Amino acid sequence: MPEKYYFIGIKGTGMGPLAQILHDQGNQVLGSDIANFTYTQPPLEAAGIEILPFDPNNIAANQDATFIRGNAFEDDQVEVRAALDAGVKLLTFPEAVAQQIERATTVAVAGAHGKTTTTGLLAYVFKQLEKTSYLIGDGSGKGVPNPDFFVLEADEYRRHFADYRPDYAILTNIDFDHPDYYQDIDDVKSAFRDFAKNVKKAVVAYGDDVHLRQLQLDQPLYYYGEEPGRDDFLIEGIEKNAQGSTFDLSFRGQPLGRFTIPLFGQHNIHNAAAVVAVAYLAGLDLAAVRQEMLTYPGVKRRFSEKSVAGTPFIDDYAHHPREIQATIDAVRQKYPDKEVVAVFQPHTFSRVIAYKDDFAAALSQADQVYLTPIFGSAREQSGTVSAADIAAELTNCAGILSLDDVSPLLGHPNGVFVFMGAGDIQKYEFAFEQLLSQTQPGLV
Repeated sequence: MPEKYYFIGIKGTGMGPLAQILHDQGNQVLGSDIANFTYTQPPLEAAGIEILPFDPNNIAANQDATFIRGNAFEDDQVEVRAALDAGVKLLTFPEAVAQQIERATTVAVAGAHGKTTTTGLLAYVFKQLEKTSYLIGDGSGKGVPNPDFFVLEADEYRRHFADYRPDYAILTNIDFDHPDYYQDIDDVKSAFRDFAKNVKKAVVAYGDDVHLRQLQLDQPLYYYGEEPGRDDFLIEGIEKNAQGSTFDLSFRGQPLGRFTIPLFGQHNIHNAAAVVAVAYLAGLDLAAVRQEMLTYPGVKRRFSEKSVAGTPFIDDYAHHPREIQATIDAVRQKYPDKEVVAVFQPHTFSRVIAYKDDFAAALSQADQVYLTPIFGSAREQSGTVSAADIAAELTNCAGILSLDDVSPLLGHPNGVFVFMGAGDIQKYEFAFEQLLSQTQPGLV
C-alpha cells in the first residue's frame, strides 16, 4: 500500500536518490531544503516531487507522513526540532535505506574514493539485465516495484553505513579522509571492518590496498587486481587509448572475458573489474555485462566533459589527493597532446590541514595549477590555513583565482581545463565559460 514520505533535506546527494526510489515505487513523496539551486534538484523536479523551503510548520502540515532526516542535520535544525517535538515517525537516512536493503539482493559499494563511479557502472549494468533499484551519490536514484537487486553507494562518513547488511559489497579502498570526524587511519579501518562483517554473501575488495589486505572475515572475501597468484579476480592485457580502456579478467585461472569501458585512468579499470566480479558472483550473464559496459555514459560530476569554444572542460568532484591524481591520470589518457590545466578548489580547512603536502604532490602531476580560496562547510567556516599554503608547495602554480577574474585561464590556448572540488567550483567553470563566449563568440 502506498505511503507518504517527507524528506528533511531532500536535495542531499543521498536523500534525493532515495526520494526518487520511493516515488518510483508508488509512494507520495515531498520534502524541504535550501532555496539555492543544486545539481541534485533536476531529477526531483522532473519526477514532480514537491520541494518546500525549510519551515517548522511543514511538520504539522504533514503529520501523516513518515519523516526522513538528512545526515547533515543536528537536532537543532528547525524542521528536525519540530519533528522531535511533535513526536512524528522520524527515520534517519541510513534507517530508510536499510528498509530498501531488506527488500532485494543488495550490492553496496564502499570506499574512500571511486565509490560513485563504481556504483554508477554497477547500477547501469544491472538495471539493463535485471529488475534493479539503485541509489548513487551523484543524485541519481531509481526504484522499481519488487526489485531483484538494489545497488547502493554506502557512505562511510560518520559511519553512516554501519547498520547496512547487504548481500554483496565492493570495497574500492580505505584511506584517511573526513578528518573532522575520524581520528586517524585506524579509526577509518575499524569503520570499514565493521561494515564488511555485516555483508551476508561475499566481499569483493581491491587487492592493492594494504588496509583491505588486512581484512579478516568469516564470509568469502575475494580480491581484484593485477597481481598473479594473489588476486582472485586477475586483471591482465590492459590497453588504453583516447576512446577508453580494455582488459581481460579471470577468476582463479578461469577466463571471464575481455571487457571494454568508455572510461579513462587505471582506477576505472579496477572499478570495472570489481563490477564484473560481483556480476559473476551474482550469476549474471557476463556476455550481456560485456555488451552493456560499452555504452556506459558515466555519472554526474565524475569526469564530466564538454567543449566550450573548442576548448575541453572536465568537471570532477575530486577533493582528496588520491582522487586528484586519478583524475589527472585519466585526463592524460584522453588528451595526451593537451596542456593539463588544473583548477582546484580545496574543500574544508581540516582536510587542507591534514593533506596540504599530499595535495601539492597530486597537483604537481598537472602542467599548470590554479587554486581558488578554500570552500568551507556548515561545520567549518574558517581555519588557520589558506589556499596560499598549498600554492607555496607547488612549482607549477600559476596563481589563486578570484571568481571576479578568471582571465588568467585564457593564457592556455592548448589547454584541457580540469575543474576539481566538492564545493562550488562550478561557479569558476561557468565564469570561464562565459569569458570564452565573449572572447570567441563564433566558436561557442
